[in-house]
Amino acid sequence: MIPLPLARVAEITSGALNGLADPAAVVRGPVVIDSRAVVPGSLFVAIKGERADGHDFARQAHEAGAVAVLATRPVDAPAVIVGDPQAALAALAHAVVTELPGATVVGVTGSAGKTTTKDLLAGLAARMGPTVAPVGSYNNEIGHPLTVLKADEGTRFLVLELSARNIGHIAYLAEIAPPRIGVVLNVGTAHLGVFGGKEAIARAKGELVEALPADGTAVLNADDPLVSEMAGRTKARVTWFGRSARAHVRAEDETLDEAGRASFTLRTPSGAAPVRLRLYGAHAVENALAAAAAAYELGMPVAAIAEELSAAEPRSRWRMEVTDRPDGVTVINDAYNANPDSMRAAFGSLGVIGAGRRRFAVIAALRELGEDGPALNEDLGRLAAGAGLEAVVVVGEDAEPVLKGAPGAIHVPDAAAAARELSDRLAPGDAVLVKGPRAAGLERVAEAILGGDAR
Repeated sequence: MIPLPLARVAEITSGALNGLADPAAVVRGPVVIDSRAVVPGSLFVAIKGERADGHDFARQAHEAGAVAVLATRPVDAPAVIVGDPQAALAALAHAVVTELPGATVVGVTGSAGKTTTKDLLAGLAARMGPTVAPVGSYNNEIGHPLTVLKADEGTRFLVLELSARNIGHIAYLAEIAPPRIGVVLNVGTAHLGVFGGKEAIARAKGELVEALPADGTAVLNADDPLVSEMAGRTKARVTWFGRSARAHVRAEDETLDEAGRASFTLRTPSGAAPVRLRLYGAHAVENALAAAAAAYELGMPVAAIAEELSAAEPRSRWRMEVTDRPDGVTVINDAYNANPDSMRAAFGSLGVIGAGRRRFAVIAALRELGEDGPALNEDLGRLAAGAGLEAVVVVGEDAEPVLKGAPGAIHVPDAAAAARELSDRLAPGDAVLVKGPRAAGLERVAEAILGGDAR
């Protein structure tokens, strides 16, 4: 981050110095919420969570080198006392962004594919200059400002992922770091129960394009009707990506290899170039096109975009991680999260990667689907039952609708039981898909199957 004296931190956050805090002491970063991540020069933000209270680790953070603690009460360390650490963190991040006039902020949102697209775009932007982007899915009211605060005077691009759990969330995040380019991938069924319908999800995702300035750019999915409608909600210029002919940045001559990796011709207004993705699944094409369209708007030549996309490896864990054991068993670990749309995409990838082989799937009931949950989970069961698999393992106590759709599935109580069930069934050359909502913890199934044989 940019160096800030404690007096300036207190001014920005409307805080008060406490505990012998030196107004001239300089915070050089990083700003952290985990005392174990403190290094000399850090600012430790004491967040009170469900399991732990950061205030209890203030002394530990100071001893590790934190200049001060951003806290709501006096602690056993120099501190800046504020009323709300989250609001103070947001104010601090916003102040830092306003002092970085040379940095271009790019926001990415959508119901599925945000993290993969953000990772691809960060790789593209890094070819043009110093780039800051979140690790994994650091995309909420805490992770977003923490990412912003990693930027410094040399940062040229700030690539941010914006998530929404309700109306107003994306607008709030966009106020912290106002974007110049906004990418909207899709409107799907993730968090359907929280929002109450896809139209409400579209309203929330569209807050990103509403936040763009008139001289900004909205990068929108030409193939998603609800995203297309967002063109009327922004003052910014619109550029389209997708597979349709009207997309400015589009995929032509698309094919999949035997491992489910896509190749296509990347077509832009200024030319075309071949792309051969190392990411798995046909749905990765949409993410690649979105990243390509944003990079094109940043001024990157199409040949360089294609080269970087073709070289890109997965950066974030548990998202279509495909690993082969020495005995030929292929494990597709897509266990980070799941919704009806991403489940269909994952089963499609299993069909390609596991073609001609015995195939298995470990899944769990989808959550946050509201009153449509039982029907959508029954649909999930039917999807799995109709996929021609050797066996389907359903994990968890809330699996009844899934089992109704897939009456032949094997029901187990937890991830450990699922791993044991599969270990007795797998043979060399088999393929396994592991996918479910984050709370199910199905990544443990993939890790257990791979064991010490993973490579």
